[in-house]
Amino acid sequence: MADDCPKCEDGLPPWMATFADLMSLLMCFFVLLLSFATIDAVRFKKMAESMKDAFGVQREIPANEIVKGISVIKQEWSPTLGEPSVITEIRQETSDVEKEHLKMKDGEGEGAGEQQQESERKKALEAAQRALQEELREQFADLQEALEVEVRQGLVTLEQVDKKIIIRIQEKGSFGSGSARLDPGFHDVMGRIGRVLAAKPGTIMVSGHTDNIPISTGRFRSNWELSSARAVTVLHSLLRNPEIAEERVLVQGLSDTQPLVDNDSPQNRAKNRRVELILMRGMDEDFGDLGDLQLK
Repeated sequence: MADDCPKCEDGLPPWMATFADLMSLLMCFFVLLLSFATIDAVRFKKMAESMKDAFGVQREIPANEIVKGISVIKQEWSPTLGEPSVITEIRQETSDVEKEHLKMKDGEGEGAGEQQQESERKKALEAAQRALQEELREQFADLQEALEVEVRQGLVTLEQVDKKIIIRIQEKGSFGSGSARLDPGFHDVMGRIGRVLAAKPGTIMVSGHTDNIPISTGRFRSNWELSSARAVTVLHSLLRNPEIAEERVLVQGLSDTQPLVDNDSPQNRAKNRRVELILMRGMDEDFGDLGDLQLK
């Protein structure tokens, strides 16, 4: 039976197995070498820059960058302006990491600081003006509430103009014709006005006005004396409130020099016969040094 079995074909030589294993190992080795040869561009760049600094290789940088770095000559170095040197030109590499902490060139820091301070002063002044206008609106509303009856009867009128509040006391209900004596019942009205005016600072101007019809009596030689006397009478009534300091108040008699309307009818002349209390608010009085600033 053994003689009938066909002869087996010869296979690969035995050394081929060892050779195949060796080729596989070599291929793996070169693949590993290739993988190790991959370059990290970021890390390579940092390493190259460090080597440039270490060997003193310098580069030209824009003038607006601030000098900051480590000198290969002086190891203890802090960011500041360079000291005078015999070298005509010094260039160093820097970055913007701590740029705001370095001292700026002559003139630049001072100019930027002044601009920032001016901007802050303008903002503070604008805020103070808004606060002042808000206070005036509140004070005007308080006067409207306190004098609601008199305003409705036409005895008193109110007006706000810029930084002023004007309280106009008409002759009707306050003074007799040609007289500077305040009606006793009007002292209560002056008390309410005084309480509102005392709540906030400001200069109070008391102005007396007449119409254009001349007056000549035993007491008043002209409308100048009549307008001044009425203004002083209102002042004394206002100063019954001890919270109003006398240095806040100014008095003037203007006769018929500043009429509200033309003196061409009895009704218009009655409008011009009045005493005005003008509350004038100033930035210097309310906000100190801010009052000296002016917006440009």
